[in-house]
Amino acid sequence: MTSSYRGSVFLVTLVFLGVFITVTTSLIGSLTAYGRAANHAVTVAQALALAEGALDKAAYELNRNPSYEGEVNTPLAPGDFSIAVSTIDSSNKKVTVTGTVSGVTKTISAILATDSSVATFRYGVQSDAGGVHLKNSASVHGNVFSNGFVTGQNSNIVRGDVISAGPSGLIDGIYATSSGYARTIRNSTIDQDAHYEVISNTTVGGIQYSGSTSQATADMPITDTQVEGWKADAGAGGTYTGTCPYTITSSVILEPLKIPCNVTISGTPTITLTGPLWIVGNLEIQNTAHIRVADFLADRSIAIVADNPANPSSSGKIILKNSVIVTGAGTDSYVLFLSQNRSAESGGSVTAIEVQNSVSGDLLVYAGHGKIILKNSIHLKEVSAYRIEVENSAEIVYTSGLTNTLFNSGPGGSWVFKPGTYVVSP
Repeated sequence: MTSSYRGSVFLVTLVFLGVFITVTTSLIGSLTAYGRAANHAVTVAQALALAEGALDKAAYELNRNPSYEGEVNTPLAPGDFSIAVSTIDSSNKKVTVTGTVSGVTKTISAILATDSSVATFRYGVQSDAGGVHLKNSASVHGNVFSNGFVTGQNSNIVRGDVISAGPSGLIDGIYATSSGYARTIRNSTIDQDAHYEVISNTTVGGIQYSGSTSQATADMPITDTQVEGWKADAGAGGTYTGTCPYTITSSVILEPLKIPCNVTISGTPTITLTGPLWIVGNLEIQNTAHIRVADFLADRSIAIVADNPANPSSSGKIILKNSVIVTGAGTDSYVLFLSQNRSAESGGSVTAIEVQNSVSGDLLVYAGHGKIILKNSIHLKEVSAYRIEVENSAEIVYTSGLTNTLFNSGPGGSWVFKPGTYVVSP
């Protein structure tokens, strides 16, 4: 082989070696860049996942405490997150969250909104088929509606309409300053008009509409589904694990809570409520205890539910007595005391709720399946129950704002993401 041939082969080899080195270097560079891009994509995905988790945490914290304002640089592997909450109005909050991993950040903003649970109380007194009985100077400032009878004795007065609905409707022994509606009206005084099929021994100040069609019965203002929603929200706040029965004699702030036993509140404590309570047993509040809605829940109401599903006929009772005071927060804010005791509905004699002896304030009482007794100089805003007995100077003063009472809890009452407001920053 000649030296010139060997030189040509060597030259070609050098050329191919150069091309190989160039291609290999380029390929290694591409793979390295691809690896860096892949790592960056993973980091971006991790930062986005942290931000999305922080957004869920913001909703969780707001449902525990509507005054939650966020947090900064909270560590969570493989990085950290920050949350900022700003109030738009009472039903809308803007939440901005940032997830950070290895210097890479992703930011998400969204609107959290609550269409609070609404209970519609259209009457000062409303009963189901168990009826209403007023006696001994009992008074109602507002209308009375019953799917059963409305009866009374001894100087009762209703400063409004009285309606006893259905084909067996009966008004007997009632003084109403407005109109009366029932199939049968007897032994009563109706200052304005009377609508009836049968009337006897009754003074009517207005027009008598003989042969009137009976008024249709009406659903109760709170459904069992709504009650279950309040119970669920209370349970989401945790379960009491202390000594049972739970006795409270000093001031305390109660967040949403499920209490699996009887509760007694006595003495002079102030009990501040930030959300619903579910008492799996009986509740008794007495002396000069003060029950109040937390200030940050302005214009919202809170439900206290007594319900023992394992013993609905003799448990789940509520007793309020001896100068208990109940205070809302702002306008049209109330504490609803609700018993799910079912004795009256099933023909039993157990009282679901008893309110007596100078209890007053922004309180509502409800026992959709049970009996409520009100007596002895009490003052409250509204009462609804399967059966209602009002006696001994008890007074119900209905407030017009009760037609749309907002509860900061229950079905539709939790903070949830508003559709169309989720934005990821580039």
